[in-house]
Amino acid sequence: MEFKGIQRTQSYTQINNGNIEQVFSLLCPVREKDWQDGWNYKMIYSKSGLIEKGCVFSTPNNGVLDTIWQVTQYDNTNYRIEFLRLNPEENVVKINIQLEKISEQLTKAVINYQYTGLNEEQNKFIETGLKKAFTNSMKWLDKALNHYLETGKMLKKDK
Repeated sequence: MEFKGIQRTQSYTQINNGNIEQVFSLLCPVREKDWQDGWNYKMIYSKSGLIEKGCVFSTPNNGVLDTIWQVTQYDNTNYRIEFLRLNPEENVVKINIQLEKISEQLTKAVINYQYTGLNEEQNKFIETGLKKAFTNSMKWLDKALNHYLETGKMLKKDK
């Protein structure tokens, strides 16, 4: 029997306590090290050394192989970023982030993750466990980013 992956999209909206330029600048693998506890990356390709269209980097994964990320859209005029993230033998995730200015010090971030399973185990997770895991992850990132924007310090995860 031939395998067929399933696909689901999860969405989350954040209200960030910072101006749109400040928030956008933190959505970069290099800058995430400033505010996201446990974030680790290896830059594979970037002309500038920071995030840009075509940038490729990796992050550790619970599996054997690292997660590979590619920036497929980077629009610093309209504050839009799209990543394609590959967890080998697990899933492919397309991540879209669109920022909108609410006021001088408030930014709305609309975040969409489109998951595609690459095996039956991932298909099952996408159907039964993804929504809760995604929501928990987004709530933590929301809290961590806003903490950094308000204090200039990283919020440490409870160990």
